[in-house]
Amino acid sequence: MRLVFIGDVVGGTGRRALEAVMPKLRDRYEPDFLVVNGENSAGGLGITSKIAREWLDGDVDAITLGNHTYKQREVYEYLDREDRIVRPANYPKGNPGHGYTVVEKEAGRLAVVNLSGTVFLDAARSPFSESDAILAELRGKADWILVDFHAEATSEKVAMGWHLDGRVTACLGTHTHVPTADGRVLPGGTAYITDVGMTGPRGGVIGVKREQVLERFKTMMPVKFETSDEDPWVMGVAIEAGEDGRARSIEQILLPAE
Repeated sequence: MRLVFIGDVVGGTGRRALEAVMPKLRDRYEPDFLVVNGENSAGGLGITSKIAREWLDGDVDAITLGNHTYKQREVYEYLDREDRIVRPANYPKGNPGHGYTVVEKEAGRLAVVNLSGTVFLDAARSPFSESDAILAELRGKADWILVDFHAEATSEKVAMGWHLDGRVTACLGTHTHVPTADGRVLPGGTAYITDVGMTGPRGGVIGVKREQVLERFKTMMPVKFETSDEDPWVMGVAIEAGEDGRARSIEQILLPAE
């Protein structure tokens, strides 16, 4: 099984970058599944049902989210209705949306799980105990399991990788928008990376126009942030896994959109 996971898509710049690079991704990796983190895809904050529908009607098999899940109120009903878009499972259970999904295609069944970290981020329950509960629910229902761990602290992400090693196909970190250099297959067969990076403008500051961020840091005054459009890149990982559910390899994707 070949899986491509694309890191946090930031605004229209990120969406256009992904669209531009998509033919190259298909040709190079021939993925059986394509999963995209879309929690920054609507102007840098949240996702809309229109963006999600366009992706899911195209090449994308599932969408994960994160701490900006609920920034766009119009998407709430869509989150309840569409199984292929998931928000952090350790948010309050009554919140709109689902915490995991199973996508079935000719290659087999891929479970996609979304979890939020609790260090410097808000969530209702521990992602560690939540992951245990979800894996129990998924037993016998999926051939491969992908976990998008949307978290701030590197220590929490690394700990989650070890917690899930041998029990999931991949544990991939998102949220910080900067790709890390520690991609590897852990001893138990879980592909791991602390952060896959972002799909968006590398010429800004984690996606925002750099002059606005610099003004905020220098003056400590409120500044309205806008998505940059300079130097767009597509970032993510490509994973190969066997029929036993274990990863065989993980490769970083770092591609300029132009």
